[in-house]
Amino acid sequence: MRSGTKTGEDRPQGLWGQLRRPPGGRDARIMLLAQFLDRSGTGVWAAGCVLYFTFVIGLDARQLGVLLGAAGVAGIAGSPLAGHLAGRFPVRRLLIAAHLLRLGTLCALLVVTRYEVLLAVVALTHLGDRAAKTLEMLFATRVAGERRATYQALARSSANAGYALGAGVAAIGLAVGTREAYQALILANALSFLAAAILVRRTGEPREPGRVAARTGDPTDRPPAPSSPWRDRGYLRFVLLDIPMNLDDSILSVGLPLWLVTRTDAPHALVPAFLVINTVLVVALQLRVSARVGQPRQAAGAVAVYGLTLSACCVLLALSTGAGAWAASAGLLLAAVLATAAELMRSVSSWELAVSLAPERARASYLGVAGMSQSVQKSAGPLLLTGAVMPAGPAGWIVLGAAVTALSVVQRGSALRRLQAMDAGAPEMVKHRA
Repeated sequence: MRSGTKTGEDRPQGLWGQLRRPPGGRDARIMLLAQFLDRSGTGVWAAGCVLYFTFVIGLDARQLGVLLGAAGVAGIAGSPLAGHLAGRFPVRRLLIAAHLLRLGTLCALLVVTRYEVLLAVVALTHLGDRAAKTLEMLFATRVAGERRATYQALARSSANAGYALGAGVAAIGLAVGTREAYQALILANALSFLAAAILVRRTGEPREPGRVAARTGDPTDRPPAPSSPWRDRGYLRFVLLDIPMNLDDSILSVGLPLWLVTRTDAPHALVPAFLVINTVLVVALQLRVSARVGQPRQAAGAVAVYGLTLSACCVLLALSTGAGAWAASAGLLLAAVLATAAELMRSVSSWELAVSLAPERARASYLGVAGMSQSVQKSAGPLLLTGAVMPAGPAGWIVLGAAVTALSVVQRGSALRRLQAMDAGAPEMVKHRA
C-alpha cells in the first residue's frame, strides 16, 4: 500500500501520533502516562537525594557510599523477584504493589533519621524501583505484542521527558536549599508513585501470550511446566554479556563529568549539557531507531553497532586529554552524542533480545533475570570507571572501548545461534548448549 493512502489500519506517524494511539490501545496509553509521572517524580528525587542525605541528614562520604551501595544490591534482587512473582500473580496487581511500596518508603524518609533505618528504607525503595521497571517491561510484552519495540521507544521517550521535567522541578527546591524544600521534593516523588498506582489500577490485566487452558482430566493437553532461567546457560550468558552492553549509562553519568573536571581543560559549566544532549536526542530519535530494529536478528546486529559506537566514544574521551579547552569541549560533547547513540541502540537491542530469547511460557521469570543486567551495571559500572579505567588515563578508555566491542561481537553471535536453534524447534539444544 502506498504511504500516502490512509486507512483505519494505518499506524499513526510521529511521536505524538504514536503516543495517542500506542501499540496496546487504551491500556498502553494509560501505562505510558503512569510511567511519565513515575519518572517525573524520580527525576525530582534523583537530582536532590545526595544533597539531602549530606546536608539535611548529615551523612559523611563513607556512610553515603554504603547507603547507595546497599540500595544498588537491593535493586539487583528486585528484577528476578518481580519476574518470579509475575509467573504466579497478576502483573497489574504486582505493579500497583510496587508503586505503593515506594510510596510508603519515600514517606518514611520524611521522618526517619537513624542511619540503620535509612539503609533499610532506601534499599526497599530501590528494590521497588527495579521490580516496577521489570513489571512494566512484562506488561509491555503482553499488551504490545509484536509491536513491543515501538512501545519501548514510546516508553523511553516519555520517561526521558519525565526525567527532564523532574530535574527542572528539583532545581527550584535545590535553589531554596532548606530542609522543608528538600522534604517537598521527597513528597513530590511519593505523590508521583501514588498517581502511577491509581493509573495502573485503571488498566486491565494483560493476557499472557502462549498460555492455553488445559482440559481437566487429560494431562496430555496441559502445557509443559516452564523451565527455569537459572538453569538455562544460554540465556544466562546473554544476561551476563548484557551487563557491559549497559556501560553507556555510567559513562554518561559518571565518566564524562569526572573526566572533564579531572583530565581536561573544558569548562565545568559544560557538564549539564551532557544530560541535555542525552534527553533531547532520546526523545527525538528513539522512535525512529526502534522502527529500524523491530526484529530479533536486527536487534542482534544492533548489539555490534552498540560496541563500535561506544568504542568511538571512548576514543574521543582518550583524545580529549591534553587538548585545549575548545578542542576538549568539542570532543566531550561529541562523546556525549555517541554515548547517547549507543544508548539508543542498546535500549532496543537489549529489550528485544531479552524477550525473543526467552521461552513464552516462562517469559515472566526470564525477563526478571534479564533485568538484573542493568542493576548490576549501575552498581559495578561506576566502580569500574573510577577504580580502573580513569586511573589508567587515556589508555584505560581505549582498552574499555576495545573490550566492549569484542564482547558485543560475542553477544551478537551467541544471540543469533540461539535464535536459529529456537526457530529450528530444538528446546534442549537451546537450554543446554546455546
